[in-house]
Amino acid sequence: MSDAGSGFAEPGSDDGPRPAPGSGTGDPMTWWYRWLCRIVGVLGGVSCAVAGLWNCVTIDPLNIAAGVWMVLNAFVLFLCEAPFCCQFIEFANAVSARADKLRYWQKALFYCGMAIFPIFLRFSITTLFGNAIAFASGVLYGLASLGKKLQDRRAADEEKQSGMLHGESAEQ
Repeated sequence: MSDAGSGFAEPGSDDGPRPAPGSGTGDPMTWWYRWLCRIVGVLGGVSCAVAGLWNCVTIDPLNIAAGVWMVLNAFVLFLCEAPFCCQFIEFANAVSARADKLRYWQKALFYCGMAIFPIFLRFSITTLFGNAIAFASGVLYGLASLGKKLQDRRAADEEKQSGMLHGESAEQ
């Protein structure tokens, strides 16, 4: 007998509370950077939705297609970054949990790809500025994935340098 809202689950179920990302699990993102990524993702969703609706107020079919794609981008961004905005959708929390399991480079590629497609479909100021913040969200996630690699490389370089210094002092 599991209460979905209490945060407790029956033994053996996969719906139990998980440790927060970044709590000793090797997550390179700090809490403020994670919040920055989420806030930029939500703002990107808002800008995509507004610009997408504006694009749909025309008779040009490519503008309408780009506008519809932008509104879908906004919906996906809201589902992944702020599932509380979509409480009326039953699967919102499941989608958000699955998106949280993606690696940062995968999120970056997904968000940047979603933001670039309407620009290629119909290049205009509305599609460019409407998708800029969503693209920035992808860039932030991409930087997070690179941050881990840069930290590992610096640590390896420091170990090599300290090994060389210790090797030189041992010879003397």
